[in-house]
Amino acid sequence: MGREVVRAIAGTEDCILVGATGGRGAGIDAGSAAGISPLGVPIVSGFGNELNELLSTVEADVLIEFSLPAAAMANIRVALAKGVCPVIGTTGLTGADFAEIDRAAREKGIGALFAPNFAIGAVLLMQFATQAAKYLPDAEIIEMHHEKKLDSPSGTALLTAQMIAQARREADVYPLSSPDGVIEKAAGARGACEEATGDVRVHSIRLPGFVASQEVIFGGVGQTLTLRHDSLDRSSFMPGVLLAVRKVRSLHGFVIGLENLL
Repeated sequence: MGREVVRAIAGTEDCILVGATGGRGAGIDAGSAAGISPLGVPIVSGFGNELNELLSTVEADVLIEFSLPAAAMANIRVALAKGVCPVIGTTGLTGADFAEIDRAAREKGIGALFAPNFAIGAVLLMQFATQAAKYLPDAEIIEMHHEKKLDSPSGTALLTAQMIAQARREADVYPLSSPDGVIEKAAGARGACEEATGDVRVHSIRLPGFVASQEVIFGGVGQTLTLRHDSLDRSSFMPGVLLAVRKVRSLHGFVIGLENLL
């Protein structure tokens, strides 16, 4: 994702890459690492303290954060302390993390944005799902990602499930209850279904060949409705990332979901 972001920023006329940090590639030009012409921006290896030093030497408006949960909060804290607006794509952060980001952003009077998925099609799928849930409240989610994705369910699936649950409550419609005596021959066979998923069942698949895909399947009397989105390449996320970069400075406090910028 870092290389993809570098290519996307370099391809714009209104954004300039002023720094790059990551777990690997120290000293390598960010452009060269991304497979394009050198940009004169060497990669700084490390997170947190290293980012703090970097932001002390460059003028930055926005931090684009795609790393791991263990590193992300350190980076976000540094950015907020420096008055730099974070655009966050790292999933696996907690509700407590979100509350901390919101407090810090409001104290600084700046914006921050988290999106579990920056693909415009995925955002549209979530919007369509909330409409369908009002009329077909029985729904399950299948999310499919590459084998190296660490968190399950995906942030996209969790947000989709929560949005479906909210739409059902607002419409005062509810899914059918499971029959008595259900036997789950393998633990988790019916998928995750708990408070975090809004009581919508979520099934996670991790296999090579996938980038990011999600299906939301609705069932009704004598019918089913399937909504599906596939990201076939990480470039699919870049229009959404650039949209967030351009608009995050107009926000106040922490906003969750790219749909709030559309």
